[in-house]
Amino acid sequence: MGTVRLTAAQALVRFLCAQHVERDGNEQRFFAGCFGIFGHGNVAGVGQALQQYADDLTYYQARNEQAMVHTAAAYARHKNRLQTLACTSSIGPGATNMVTGAALATINRLPVLLLPGDVFASHRPDPVLQQLEAPHDGKLSVNDCFRPVSRYWDRIERPEQVVPAAMQAMRVLTSQAETGAVTLAFPQDVQAEACDYPEGFFRKRVWHIPRPLPERELLERAAAMIRGSQRPMIVSGGGTIYSEATDALRRLAEQTGIPVGETQAGKGSLPYDHPCALGAVGATGTFAANRVAAEADLVIGVGTRYTDFTTASKTAFRNPEVRFVNINVADFDAHKHAGLALVGDARATLEALSGLLAGYEVAPEYRERSERLNREWDREVERLYALNRGPLPAQSEVIGAVNAAAGPRDVVVCAAGSMPGELHKLWRARDPKQYHVEYGYSCMGYEIAGGLGVKMADPSREVYVMVGDGSYLMMSSEIITSIQEGRKLTIVLVDNAGFASIGSLSRSVGSDGFGTHYRYRKDGSLGLDSEKAPGEVLPVDLAKNAEGYGAHVMSARTIPELEEALQEARRLERTVVIHVPVDRYAGVPDYGAFWDVPVAEVSEMEPVRAAREQYDKNRRMERWYL
Repeated sequence: MGTVRLTAAQALVRFLCAQHVERDGNEQRFFAGCFGIFGHGNVAGVGQALQQYADDLTYYQARNEQAMVHTAAAYARHKNRLQTLACTSSIGPGATNMVTGAALATINRLPVLLLPGDVFASHRPDPVLQQLEAPHDGKLSVNDCFRPVSRYWDRIERPEQVVPAAMQAMRVLTSQAETGAVTLAFPQDVQAEACDYPEGFFRKRVWHIPRPLPERELLERAAAMIRGSQRPMIVSGGGTIYSEATDALRRLAEQTGIPVGETQAGKGSLPYDHPCALGAVGATGTFAANRVAAEADLVIGVGTRYTDFTTASKTAFRNPEVRFVNINVADFDAHKHAGLALVGDARATLEALSGLLAGYEVAPEYRERSERLNREWDREVERLYALNRGPLPAQSEVIGAVNAAAGPRDVVVCAAGSMPGELHKLWRARDPKQYHVEYGYSCMGYEIAGGLGVKMADPSREVYVMVGDGSYLMMSSEIITSIQEGRKLTIVLVDNAGFASIGSLSRSVGSDGFGTHYRYRKDGSLGLDSEKAPGEVLPVDLAKNAEGYGAHVMSARTIPELEEALQEARRLERTVVIHVPVDRYAGVPDYGAFWDVPVAEVSEMEPVRAAREQYDKNRRMERWYL
């Protein structure tokens, strides 16, 4: 076998160009490009290599390093984890800006390759610009911050190390069970060093994505548990969608009559109007799903990691005899809640179970009840869509207007604030890819960058980014990138003059919205929710800000104005921002669901003491030992 002399950075980029994945006979390139912001830590190495191989790996320019990782994660999610983007940064702040994005990717089980520049491996010019000097460890750099938030981490200290590091990176990135952020810290001197690499390292490599099945005995035990149950329920998570198992889930639900609740990542597993669909489950769940969950004697989890929102902090499943069957490609998640662990691909496992459950159906009255709850919840959604609040609309009305404007294949993107909980309840999903809410890390600032990732993954879909003013102010910069790349987004900027979600949470723990308004300081205070003084709100003009980025901007203060703006936005070909002020206090009920947020055990404040009393009452319902 011959060799080719390349720098370490050139070798890595050329290797990335040759990586493909295949599932079910469908093959595609794994890396669709590389995002980056260049600095002294990567411009001469990775930057030069990306220029050299620009025809094989497209380079995308970002404005914020955290944002570009969000874009890559969103891209990977929309592609069902079968394709992603790499991200490169300089050393120091460029690298640490990516840490938040790495955590988001890992928590959400999304493959992203991170290539942060690092200090000199030789240590000859130490300390270089932006270098962290640790007196106790000569090799420690800020890139060690990536260790706890990466599924694989390595530092390439010699050019030869590119070969094993790249192979390990691909092993993790393409593993449906282990995937997440992969970080290869890349010292800037090593990036530029040359080595004779074997030509075979650069040959096309196809990574097969299998559909593993649990053992037959375990499948039969699961089927027996289902047949023996009286009130079974399915909780569908992101794994259902990533494995393209929605048709298998629908067939199983129709065959058996088992009702289906959905997590944030699993929303869209069934169309909202399917008779077996109960919608959102848990702390942000519908009363339909949560009533069924409270009585269920068997919960069949499909591709879910059972977050505290899904389980309402382990109070959602209240039947003292409830048992769990968990289908998950990750062993770690399959064993949660002391469940029967069916470690395997969601689609393959659901298809196998369907065969084993031939002839089984739930009792007619149980099926009829879940179908009735579906209809009752849909009427509640209709009510919340048409509150006719004034002078400013409620956020639920805004969601209703966007939902009505969106086509069946269009995508809504959100991540943080009060919006995700209301979207989880209210959005009428008609397609498995229509609902894209990042709620594993719930990262403020994800929304616009994530919307860009979705649009890059599938330009044929209109993408509606729903973002609050708090998240917008944290990271709106990728509006510029969307315009640069010609990737149109429709951004609905919902403005409630502060952190409305945390304001509501603050009120629930007795703190009256302390520190959650965007207000001038007055008499030493930023104001409380009980002190309604709209004239003191900070005069930030978010519409002008968006216009300065180059977006087409419209404002809407009523729902008819919003509907008109959405119609116009659909006709335009560049990124649109629709600024919509809303009523800060018009929220959607929680319908009795609990989320464990500790309340001060002692306080001089009476509202806090009352909140603590209610908290202690709710916490007694937690099945914390599962």
